[in-house]
Amino acid sequence: MKVLVTTDAVGGVWEYSVELARGLRAAGVEVVVASVGPPPSADQRAMFAATPSCTLIETDLPLDWLCADAAPVLAAGRAIAELASELSVDLIQLNMPTLAAAGPMPVPTIAVTHGCVATWWEAARPGTPLARDYRWHSALTAAALRNVERVVAPSAAYAAIVRRHYGLAEAPLAIHNGRTPLRAFDPAEPIADVALTVGRLWDGVKNAALLDRAAARLPIPFLAAGAARGPHGETIRLTHLRELGQLSADQIAGHLAKRPVFVSAASFEPFGLAVLEAAQAGCALVLADNPTFRELWGGAALFVPIGEDGWCTAIEGLILDPSRRHALGEAARSRAGRYTPAASAAAMLALYRDVLAARPPASKVAA
Repeated sequence: MKVLVTTDAVGGVWEYSVELARGLRAAGVEVVVASVGPPPSADQRAMFAATPSCTLIETDLPLDWLCADAAPVLAAGRAIAELASELSVDLIQLNMPTLAAAGPMPVPTIAVTHGCVATWWEAARPGTPLARDYRWHSALTAAALRNVERVVAPSAAYAAIVRRHYGLAEAPLAIHNGRTPLRAFDPAEPIADVALTVGRLWDGVKNAALLDRAAARLPIPFLAAGAARGPHGETIRLTHLRELGQLSADQIAGHLAKRPVFVSAASFEPFGLAVLEAAQAGCALVLADNPTFRELWGGAALFVPIGEDGWCTAIEGLILDPSRRHALGEAARSRAGRYTPAASAAAMLALYRDVLAARPPASKVAA
């Protein structure tokens, strides 16, 4: 089997694609990864260089949510269709679903919706109609999800959101993401009495402002890794969180190895790779009580109701109770064992086979 997978270098989709490519290669699948959007960094390219028999093509095609209108995205979709034909692939996995908006692809196609502008907007600005500047993106996504054989989401919670928002006949198939631990777990590593959050600090759905208020009342440092400025000029001013800026995977691994209390106040999260990385490191988790986190981490985390100001109490309670903090960290690490690249790749491969059985590529039929 030969598969074309699209990716981008802006967020967690890159890591997802690397992990998936490795898992598929281990199962004997030939993988070609086509990146769209801004060029990957040297470190990101090195991830693929370390993946045997996986081809990376940097297309220079645009990333949809960085575009001003539909035209360049539709053109990019046609270019991906041509690339698939040139490469004679059996199947396409689009990690940017809008690439299928122009019409069905030349071979069976799966779209993985890691998030979209419209569902993000719904969470970020509840009760407010989608801004006119983004409606074209919502329309392309709606068309694309109907032009592919199957739609996948990284959690059942987000699959339900996508089905409702786009009026799909059936919910996307939920296949949880997988992640290789950033560093081997070392129980001898001293535990630091700090709190840590990682993510797009500028993004309103991450609720960094709530955590900033909590940091003002905590007797321990509260560290925040991630960008405080977004791609469209969005900014947030944080007074009490100790900003670390954008960190490499190795730098984040160094912080997680000290098993801080890991915090995410996100009101909207299709999956949350940062939480998984923290759980793999044995961090106790304090999370927003949203459906995705309940699905993934129920029974292995403390939950704070969205919009409430109980973060300081939850974090400080764990700092003052080391045995509970240790037990919660071990519960998170045990639960993280479910979310492996091998499990994710196996589930995707099973889906590939089902889709190909229902619609074999034209070349296979002719043969």
